[in-house]
Order: sequence, then C-alpha cells, then structure tokens
Amino acid sequence: MSALLGRNSMDEKKLFKSLSDAILSYDSAAAEKAAKDAIRAKVDALKVIEKGLVPAIGKVGDKFEKMEIYLPELMLAAEAMKTAMTLLLPLVPKDKIVSKATVAIGTVQGDVHEIGKNIVSNMLMANGFNVIDLGVDVKTTTFVEEAKRSNAKIIGASALMSSTIGSQKDIIDYLVSLKERKKFAVMVGGGPTTGEWSDEIGADGWGEDAATTIKLANKLAKGK
Repeated sequence: MSALLGRNSMDEKKLFKSLSDAILSYDSAAAEKAAKDAIRAKVDALKVIEKGLVPAIGKVGDKFEKMEIYLPELMLAAEAMKTAMTLLLPLVPKDKIVSKATVAIGTVQGDVHEIGKNIVSNMLMANGFNVIDLGVDVKTTTFVEEAKRSNAKIIGASALMSSTIGSQKDIIDYLVSLKERKKFAVMVGGGPTTGEWSDEIGADGWGEDAATTIKLANKLAKGK
C-alpha cells in the first residue's frame, strides 16, 4: 500500500511539473495536454492549480519584473495558463474555492485595448482571485454596478490611451457621488498612467505592469 501511495505521489509531481514546464515555456498546447493528463489521472483539480499553475505563473511574474523576459513572453505564459485554467477550474467544487477577493476588471469607456487587461486578469485568477472580467469599452456605471453585484473588493480600471485615462477618475468620482468610495479599492493601470496620476485622482494604487499589479492586488485584498 505504501509503495502504491508513493508511486501516486510521484505521478502527481510529474503532472505538476509538466504543467509548470508548459507555462514556463509559454506553450499553450503543452499546457492543455498537461491539464487533460491530470484530469484523466483524476488528480484533484484544485491541487493541480495550486501545485502546478500558481508557482509557475509566479516565476513568470518574477522574471518579468527582473526584465529577464518581456511582454511577448508574459502574454504567451498568460495564454498558456488560461488554457489550462479553462479546463481545470470548472472541476473545482465551489465550496473548495477560497478566493482572496473578487476583482471587477475592465478597460475603460472609449478604449478597446485588452492585451494588458487580459494578462492581468489571467494572473489574478492564477493567484487566487475571483475575477469578473468586464471586457473593453466599459462604462463608468458598469464598473460600479458589476462590482456591487459581485460583491467585489477591488475595481481594476485599465486605460491604454491618454484620451481615455480620464474615465479612471470618473469611476472614483462616481463612487464618491454615491457615497460608496470606501466600499471598493480602485487600482489603475495602462501605458499612459503613472503613480502620480493615481495619486492625483485618488486611486488606491497603480500597477506599472502585470507583476506589480498582482502585488498591489494582494495588498488591497488584505486591506492595505
């Protein structure tokens, strides 16, 4: 019996490594195969995510932060992770999903850029957040209404054009007008945004890139 348990443990570790290697090599096809192998082997889906995906995407984020890899690699890693998560997440019992916090994230009104937002969404998901992806060209009222509906703790507003960053301020102003500003942490990001802009509009933080955004979300989830 002990030998069987040991072999099963080794088999699981191989599956975790296969999935991790797929993410670290930015290979969506390999990630899909590894996820399907784990499902066929009836390995607990939550364990696969926690032992295979989360450490791998964490390493990718660290490499990006250290400029050992660049945006194209980060995008490919996020896509590989999304491929695996799409297969695994539906198999995790809802009562086993313990979310750090719910994040309502989207690209602001008038802006249809989604690459950066998608990367952050995927990395948030892999790091234990419940993510409500609102898409692109999201109205100010929609950010707030969906955050309230989903009981989100964090609103993430992305803007990739200097002509649309004003909509990030609109979200905060709208919350203030509703007297609900304190109910939500608002983080902003996107090419034309800066820390100074975040401070100016009264946001709770600025994500310079995907890796720093995840760190910021972790702090906001803890109420910092």
